[in-house]
Amino acid sequence: MTALPRAARQLGYAGLLPQALCALYVLDGGKWQWTVQAIAFGYAALIFSFLGGVWWGIGIACRDAPRWIFGAAVMPSLLALAAYAPWIIGWEWPGPSLIALGLLLLASPLVDRAIGGLERDWLALRWQLSLGLGGLTTLIGFAALKG
Repeated sequence: MTALPRAARQLGYAGLLPQALCALYVLDGGKWQWTVQAIAFGYAALIFSFLGGVWWGIGIACRDAPRWIFGAAVMPSLLALAAYAPWIIGWEWPGPSLIALGLLLLASPLVDRAIGGLERDWLALRWQLSLGLGGLTTLIGFAALKG
C-alpha cells in the first residue's frame, strides 16, 4: 500500500472534532468546565490506548517488526491509567493529567518512526493527528490549570 485510503484520512481528521469541541468549550468558559475536561481526558486516553492496539497489530502482522513492539504496545493503556490515578486519589486533576496525556500523544509518532518500515503517508498522517490531538489535549490541560 503506497497511499492511504481517502476514508482513513477523512475519518482520522474527523477524530479531532470531539477534542476541538472540548477545547472551544473550555476556552469559552462554559458552565460545565470540569465535565468537558473529563470528557477530553477520556477521549484522549481512549485514542492513546487505541494507538497501543495499532502497534500490537503491526507487531502481529509484520514479521520484521522490532521485538520491543509488544512492550511499547501495552504502554499507552498503562500510562493513560497512571494519568487517571490522580483523579481517583483526589489529587489535583484534570490539568496535570491532561497535559501529561497530551505530551504523550505528541510524542507517540516517535514510536511509529522507531518501528521502521511503515509507509510515508501513514507516518505523515500519524504526525498530523498526534500534533492535533496532543496539542488540543495539552491546551485543555493548561486551561484547566488556569480555571
